[in-house]
Amino acid sequence: MEKNDKIEAPATKKEPNYRGVKAMPFVIGNETFEKLGTIGTSSNLLVYLTTVFNMKSITATNVINIFNGTCNFGTLLGAFISDTYLGRYKTLGIASISSFLGMLILTMTATLPGLHPPKCGSGECVGATVGQLAFLFTAFVFLVVGASGIRPCNLAFGADQFNPKTESGKRGINSFFNWYYFTFTFAMMVSLTVIVYVQASISWAVGLAIPAFLMFLSCAVFFVGTRIYVMILPLGSPMTSLIQTLVVAFKKRKLQLPDNPLELDSLFTYHSPLSINSKLAYTNQLRWLNKAAIIREEDEINADGSAADPWNLCSVQQVEEMKCVIRVTPIWISGVVYYVILALTQTYLVFQALQTDRRFSRSGNFKIPAATYNILTMMSLTIWIPVYDRLLVPLLRRVTRREEGITMLQRMGIGIFLAVVTMLVSGLVEARRRGVALTRPTLGVERGRGAVSAMSGYWLAPQLALAGVSEAFTVIGQIEFFYKQFPENMRSFAGSFLFCGFAISSYFTSFLVSVVHNTTRVGASGNWLAEDLNEGRLDYFYYLVAGLEALNLGYFLVCARWYRYKSNDTSDSSVQMEKLGDAPKSV
Repeated sequence: MEKNDKIEAPATKKEPNYRGVKAMPFVIGNETFEKLGTIGTSSNLLVYLTTVFNMKSITATNVINIFNGTCNFGTLLGAFISDTYLGRYKTLGIASISSFLGMLILTMTATLPGLHPPKCGSGECVGATVGQLAFLFTAFVFLVVGASGIRPCNLAFGADQFNPKTESGKRGINSFFNWYYFTFTFAMMVSLTVIVYVQASISWAVGLAIPAFLMFLSCAVFFVGTRIYVMILPLGSPMTSLIQTLVVAFKKRKLQLPDNPLELDSLFTYHSPLSINSKLAYTNQLRWLNKAAIIREEDEINADGSAADPWNLCSVQQVEEMKCVIRVTPIWISGVVYYVILALTQTYLVFQALQTDRRFSRSGNFKIPAATYNILTMMSLTIWIPVYDRLLVPLLRRVTRREEGITMLQRMGIGIFLAVVTMLVSGLVEARRRGVALTRPTLGVERGRGAVSAMSGYWLAPQLALAGVSEAFTVIGQIEFFYKQFPENMRSFAGSFLFCGFAISSYFTSFLVSVVHNTTRVGASGNWLAEDLNEGRLDYFYYLVAGLEALNLGYFLVCARWYRYKSNDTSDSSVQMEKLGDAPKSV
């Protein structure tokens, strides 16, 4: 790599040699192989623990929940280490190697007989020994480290390869967000079909060796592109600056702000030349934070213009960066509620499919696996993204005069509205499925559940297709929103926001299901979420979630109306924007 390709020191202000289009195949390739290697395995771990390690269902479920939750929440630590110490390139490199080692160790647990308990015979099953579990959990630890580093950094690292100051760079970043999620979805489709089939039907040893090899390819592809990457090095903990701003604003809470926002003489307007963050325009929103920048007589300033004691005086730049984080948080909360529909497609939709006619054709005997129906969501998303990126965005660009077609918040709002429609359609389909099961001859009984409805499983396609399009709008919009609206030195942390939202939403969904299960009644002893869906009212539950998503849509619209996009201070008069009514509008 040439010296001018890397940002060795921000103080030099040398323009990096951006090679976005050339670097994209390596970044996307790393992401694709990593997802091919890990998603197929993680989605089938529950089966692996119960069939190979002879765990009880409840034990295996708890292990998987803890593993997935730790992976998602670990992204916060990964983002902190990346932004503070290692930078995104080193964090991704270490995390990729860790994921490969985790997959390799997991493969060994299936390949070597001494690393897993014997298969259950006619007698009682023998559980795993302490040593076997220790080896298994060692694999999990490596996988958690890998996920904690890869998930918050790979998207931001890919966007780093484009110049955000040029039109082509901005367009490249917008396109990259779409294609990133496209490859992510494609990898999920392949993993959940081919790799899961090999693991379940052929051999666990072979089925786990394939993802391990794919993870090796992911590492190889990533390091091959090293010479052309732009690497933005960390400058210290961004969290320290945020905490300082809150502390100083609290200390100066009794001070009075200038009546005229244009009178900035009493505010500390210093912007460090070492900062990689763009200089932000002064805003009147969240004005109580502005007190942190008021200069008192006792506040000393160094010769270079910086504050002598950053715990007593913060700059307007620091204040505006803190405002960016605070403004994003309410939008993120709306995403936590939105993700409930994604969680339901992984659970109750499968239960729906189990009690429908899953024959591939009326005259055939081959049945589509219940979990495979989720591929329809991924197919819908995979088809929609290129259509949106290549056809709709250019058309919208002509109408709105915006490079991205519509704003990020508009995009998220459309997705949340489609979530409401998705749940309403899901309720109507479930009402039909249940009605057919109760009034017409069935196709037998699903073991452990109940009568199978004669309604074709293909009736589930509309709700799954809607869920895919909704996800394309909301989740991709959130990815782009977090990346662009957080300060530049917190972009890895911004990436972890999405995964923390998934984790919290999973817990919230479990809580919601438990409450509905314990408080609703159908007949003498049933409830909406009965084991046999024909005896319950899953359609009522879907309508309840639709109402919840409708409330969430209203909350999102209020937050979007209040929100102001991050704006750079590009001229001496930029501070007049908000007073003159030209502040960047949210929608």
